[in-house]
Amino acid sequence: MTDTATPAALAPATLTDMLRVAGTPGFDRWQDQIRRTGGCSDPIHLTGWTLTKDKTTGETLHHYSTEGEPGGRLRIACGNRRASRCPACAWMYAGDTYHLIRAGLAGDDRHDIPATVREHPRVFATFTAPSFGLVHNRLARGRCRCGVRHAEDDPALGTALDPPTYDYAGAVLFNNHAGELWHRFVKRLRREIAARAGLTQRELADTCRVSYGKVAEFQKRGAVHFHAVIRLDGPEGPEDPPPSWASVGLLDASIRAAAVHRYATVSVPAAGDEPARSFQWGGQLDVRPVKAFADGSDITEQAVASYVAKYATKAAETTGTLDRPIGNLEAPVLLGVPDHARRLIAACFDLEPLYPDRRLRAWAHMLGFRGHFSSKSRHYSTTLGTLRQTRADYRATQERDARGLDDIEPDTVLVLTSWQYAGHGHTPGESALAASIARDLQLNRETAREALQESQASEGEST
Repeated sequence: MTDTATPAALAPATLTDMLRVAGTPGFDRWQDQIRRTGGCSDPIHLTGWTLTKDKTTGETLHHYSTEGEPGGRLRIACGNRRASRCPACAWMYAGDTYHLIRAGLAGDDRHDIPATVREHPRVFATFTAPSFGLVHNRLARGRCRCGVRHAEDDPALGTALDPPTYDYAGAVLFNNHAGELWHRFVKRLRREIAARAGLTQRELADTCRVSYGKVAEFQKRGAVHFHAVIRLDGPEGPEDPPPSWASVGLLDASIRAAAVHRYATVSVPAAGDEPARSFQWGGQLDVRPVKAFADGSDITEQAVASYVAKYATKAAETTGTLDRPIGNLEAPVLLGVPDHARRLIAACFDLEPLYPDRRLRAWAHMLGFRGHFSSKSRHYSTTLGTLRQTRADYRATQERDARGLDDIEPDTVLVLTSWQYAGHGHTPGESALAASIARDLQLNRETAREALQESQASEGEST
């Protein structure tokens, strides 16, 4: 438990509100609701009812109303993926992303992805942004250009060595067009693969499919880059073996060629005082094969899935900017924002009149980036929606069992509902209590995971 979570560290008003909440008659039920949300920081409040009836007899099988709930409300998880906004819901999102990425690497029978997908050529590639000026960095040997050997947590890392000459406009315009650059790269990648296989584009589509799952990450300098799992399948997707000519080496060479090809370029026209620009990926392209198990050299399926899941819940706030839209540039709004991030935000506002269709002002809190932080091709793996539905179906089955409805055919049941939005969030005392619940749940999960890992290790040793 952190110091800020202890009663002595809480503001008197928060502590008073905690005592009020704990003393209310419905406190146990309130706790149960918050546990069901996973300790959500900003739960959605609903009012309403649900009625379950037998279609044939008209008998009421179950009736629920929020009238008996604490405050007359049902609280459900907000579902925000950002760890800075709701750690509990972000944890759930990261878990779903982990399973989505890993299913595309190791297979998942529950989602019709065979384990043979492990035999397909697949790599983990990182695409960086080009340079927009010199920044403070931490070298393996020697000192930064500023003459200082920076510590790992030095806030100067990633900031401009000479702000007046740094291309802040170019940096935010690159972020803004990064999604388009990715799509152009994927199109070029298919052409490069076809050329190396001696096929036309039409012939390639009949014999091989390129699948991928990717996530965006902000570097400390505020430039977005992508991490991607790229895999070669047969024409029908993961259940279809790739052609005999498909190999990791061919995929690696095709990626490197596509990343630097002139087609994989996004052009931004001149506007006002801003010159015309052409954006390509930076020179620090990294492509590594993905192995099923560790061999001391290449990365494993689990490591890749964990890495992608980690960054799926983060955004530009990791660079010191804000995690929500910015209405204006008044001082109170940007209070505490580092100078480098502040200049990038200001560049978004300055460029808005020049490129109105790019909506740079609306995405200033993301330093211009307007794409999806995690995305995948259609046939890479399962979907987040499918994973959520699986979880919802499991909980629905639990509810049916608890209500004694498990023996009743679903087709004979009529469910009527009426729900209204009634607000969101916590009072200060509720917020502190919810954070405590979230920490307890997280500790229980970590303990269970460690126990499972120890059990698996013991089984491995015994065999």
